[in-house]
Amino acid sequence: MTDQPGRIKSLRPRDPQNQSPSQSPSMRKGNLWYPPPLRSLEDTGLSKLALADLVLKVLYSSGDLTGHQISDAVHLPYTGVLDKVVEFLKREKLVDIVGSGGIGEASYRYMITSMGIDKALEAMRKTQYVGPAPVPYNDYLDAMRAQNREKINVHQADLRRVMTDLVISDEMLSRIGPAVNSGTSIFLYGPPGNGKTTIAEKVGRMILGDDMWIPYAFEVDGSIIQLFDSVNHEISDDQSIPKQETGTVPDPRWIKIRRPMIMVGGELTIAGLDLVFDEMANIYEAPFQVKANGGMFLIDDFGRQQVRPVDLLNRWIVPLEKGVDFLTLANGRKIEVPFQVMIVFSTNMDPKDLVDDAFLRRIRYKIEVGNPTFEQYRDLFKIMCKVKGVPYDEQGLAYLLREWYINADRDLRFVHPRDLLTQLIDIANYLDVPPRLTKDLIDRAAASYFVEL
Repeated sequence: MTDQPGRIKSLRPRDPQNQSPSQSPSMRKGNLWYPPPLRSLEDTGLSKLALADLVLKVLYSSGDLTGHQISDAVHLPYTGVLDKVVEFLKREKLVDIVGSGGIGEASYRYMITSMGIDKALEAMRKTQYVGPAPVPYNDYLDAMRAQNREKINVHQADLRRVMTDLVISDEMLSRIGPAVNSGTSIFLYGPPGNGKTTIAEKVGRMILGDDMWIPYAFEVDGSIIQLFDSVNHEISDDQSIPKQETGTVPDPRWIKIRRPMIMVGGELTIAGLDLVFDEMANIYEAPFQVKANGGMFLIDDFGRQQVRPVDLLNRWIVPLEKGVDFLTLANGRKIEVPFQVMIVFSTNMDPKDLVDDAFLRRIRYKIEVGNPTFEQYRDLFKIMCKVKGVPYDEQGLAYLLREWYINADRDLRFVHPRDLLTQLIDIANYLDVPPRLTKDLIDRAAASYFVEL
């Protein structure tokens, strides 16, 4: 090859008042941030050799492809960017033209040569990553900082509106509201079945608001970190970008998602909170909290993980206090990433059995989600009867409360009305009778639902 050997280049932080002429400034329209436009290969922040390696790996994996298909695979425009890379590969006899599917170079079909296969295998020994070209590490940092929602303003009416299908007291709302406005950390605790997870999810969807842009992957020191996750990220319906200058195109290495709300449970480990390195492929996957940047990270069933609760909380001390997190590459180097996440811990266990007061003080808001009152239970039961299509009967509910709660010394739970009515409907369908709040159906449903200890 005529170019000097190299790899994807990592950019140093740029002075916003003195942008490098090879880098396009990010776009803003009002308070919204958009990916910077591309004018040339230099605007990608990647070296020609790095992109050449990526194109060779695509051709090695997929066979002969048109220029348009290569463009789709690496998420970069052909004209102005990939055309220069392909021209370089042709000149080095690493690819050949084997046909044409239309007019223009982007329609030519390209096939990897034997020399190109050798080069592709050499590139795959460095990393087997084949996919959208990464963005430079500093471009990712710039984007996250630009899209950070530093202040959340939730008012009582907003919170009440989003909780319309829940029976929740004004006292509880008065605790949740300020916690949400803090934008930092919340500890929800209380008996199971009272809606802690549901409350967290509803609050998350309310506060997340506008969508945001993230790269499919970013690169640091030649290492590629995959960020976009089709399981945990929900793609926005609106991928449009405002009209740009003539001669520029939107950067397709970025994808617009709904602000993430990622929930993990007992499967969470300390290792899962750092970069996940695939030693065979030499590719990193971003950890949960990085994928949740700009949104909410909900740790459900806190205390049930295969790691001590105190160790998990220790892991969050610096990110919660400093707003940054540190991840470790396989070579031991630490990289800094923004920690722009509302983190919510939810547990059915007594907080004092999990951690001591010193640790709990680091969590800004602690909120107990307790059992419903009889009045709240009745209100919720009426709502669920309407939802489930079961005629509400005051005497039937009184019988349920007396026989299966008061006499049995059983605690009320917010989840019980929904579950009991579902059981009742299943039993009524089996008996071929209308679902009604009769003593027989109530007893059958409760007997099959409650476990006598």
